[in-house]
Amino acid sequence: MAKQVRRVKPPSLYAGAPYAYASVARQKALVFTAGACPLDASGRTVAPGDVASQARRAVRNLFIALKSAGSSPALVLKTTVYVASPRRSDLVTAWKEIRAAFRGADPPSTLLGVAALGYPDQLVEIEAVATVSAA
Repeated sequence: MAKQVRRVKPPSLYAGAPYAYASVARQKALVFTAGACPLDASGRTVAPGDVASQARRAVRNLFIALKSAGSSPALVLKTTVYVASPRRSDLVTAWKEIRAAFRGADPPSTLLGVAALGYPDQLVEIEAVATVSAA
């Protein structure tokens, strides 16, 4: 029996992450991503202290994982966005950057303020559930 789940680890993303960047459920044609973090290719958090820049990098990394899994921003079914801040203004800043990156696709989303995220200086993380391209 063929493997039911394919784990996706794009070579252009940080290779030292202890998780796959996305999973493809072969039977249901769904993609479940890990939380996309604002990391560069060497695993360093970009733009410490800058919510907007980190949101842009995290969503860029998410889009790379989606493409590598056979999906795209237009096929995202739902996102969850985490912002390590008690300030609503930081959540709004992150949301504006992420929403702009989706260019009107507007998938359902949950936006959360959290106490901390996993990497040093990390302020933003985004995960998604998507379908795969029919092609």
